[in-house]
Amino acid sequence: MPGRQRVYNVMSTITIDQISPPGHPVRGARAAMTSWEKWGLFLVIPYLLVFLVFVIYPVSYGLWLARDPQSYVRLFADPIFFRTLINTVIFIVVAVNVKMVVALFLSGFFLHTRWWIKLLSLIFILPWAVPSIPTILSMRFMLNPEWGVINTLIFKMTGLDGPNWLGDPTLALAFSMLAHIWKSLPFWTLILLAGRMAIPAEQYEAASVDGASSWQKFRFITLPSIRSLYLTSVILSMIWTLGDFNSVYLLTGGGPADMTHVLATLGIRYLRLDQVDLALASVVVALPLVLPLVYFMMKRLSK
Repeated sequence: MPGRQRVYNVMSTITIDQISPPGHPVRGARAAMTSWEKWGLFLVIPYLLVFLVFVIYPVSYGLWLARDPQSYVRLFADPIFFRTLINTVIFIVVAVNVKMVVALFLSGFFLHTRWWIKLLSLIFILPWAVPSIPTILSMRFMLNPEWGVINTLIFKMTGLDGPNWLGDPTLALAFSMLAHIWKSLPFWTLILLAGRMAIPAEQYEAASVDGASSWQKFRFITLPSIRSLYLTSVILSMIWTLGDFNSVYLLTGGGPADMTHVLATLGIRYLRLDQVDLALASVVVALPLVLPLVYFMMKRLSK
């Protein structure tokens, strides 16, 4: 009996992992990396190092510099900050909606296969393909009140001097939104055009047989088919518009009198005033606007 008890105790200590079939990995043991996994890890490491040095470190250091609550007190006390918030909201609401609605209808126009429409599409995509600096600066030169091409034409046609387009805050902000729409409109038109091309042609043929008009086809076929793509594009466009630095700074420089700044350019104003803490605080303040959009964007993409 004692010997049998010892055998029973020894057998009870044998785990399932120890009696696993030959050729199968032992549970809990770490499997060796394959050659492909080693190469993948080797190629990912440089990216991780660049990400740590040029993203994680600057962002962490910036948040550390903006840690002082007094910086936010000074920021909120600056009247330019509240004007910037208003400009940012106007910029997003007007520019994004106008841009996406126009892109939606232009995508239907470029869906046609006529040769001159294809030629026009090549010209239409140029503002998006060309870098921002020459395109927006050329618009700034055109709007110059003294020797700009627009005021020159006004003087030749009417004999009157044209207005100072960028000297008025309302006009300057409007032209900044126009520059943003003109620059990014081709991209969103192509995105929505791709969505339209994915709709089966049989649906439109069946609607034509039933006597549906062009508006009915658009309302009951096109819109339901690309609704998800359109909403996703709007959210992504809002994120990119919040970070659009070029359209405002290259055209107006935030002027006149710092009245056309948006959150993407406000930090430059404080840097010019040698107020680094306020510059970084203005960036941190924009996070509550950006993070919810990023959350909704990722939530839609995960569906």
